[in-house]
Amino acid sequence: MLDITHFGLFALSVLLLSITPGPDIAYVVGQSVANGRRAGILSAAGVALGSCTHAVASAIGLTALIAASPAMFTVVKYAGAAYLIYLGGKMVLGTFTAQAAGRDDAPRINVEMSLVNPMLKGFITTLTNPKVLLFFISFFPQFVVPGGQHHGLSFLLLGLVYALIAFLTDLTFAILAGGAARAVSQNRALQTLLDRIVGAAFIALGLRLAVTQR
Repeated sequence: MLDITHFGLFALSVLLLSITPGPDIAYVVGQSVANGRRAGILSAAGVALGSCTHAVASAIGLTALIAASPAMFTVVKYAGAAYLIYLGGKMVLGTFTAQAAGRDDAPRINVEMSLVNPMLKGFITTLTNPKVLLFFISFFPQFVVPGGQHHGLSFLLLGLVYALIAFLTDLTFAILAGGAARAVSQNRALQTLLDRIVGAAFIALGLRLAVTQR
């Protein structure tokens, strides 16, 4: 298949990676629990779009260029870390704001949520994740024959397969987590606890990304 080798092993490795907890899964599950299954699915779609963008960048050599440039890599790394910390901080602070305003007035599941908001956040979460960039750089070349005639196209195909597998995995998590959204929304104390846990997880992931080395 083009210049791709050991495709089955590649797909299995991507599947195992996709079910490993990280910023993408945390965001998708957090949206599903907080705002329902629809928000989780939209978030998963945004994450997939981010992965597709990484795939295109990898195929044209932009990913390698960013990874090879200390300055560019640092910008991506800190942008991703700052965004995750911002999302986490917003969730945690939001619980205290809701308490101060009166819990009964706090909105729960947002059934009229904009299509753009969760997708855009998911897209940015993946696009600014330096670990995804490093994964494309270090992992993908192992499954592409060096010096092949279809090198760029092979990278693109592997990237799209990665995006598809990751999307299906995130979609599964979104559907499972979304099933609990209604029950959670009716328990104010549990909702607050989950928001704080997910928010703290985002902050921790952001701090972890900030110290990521190339």
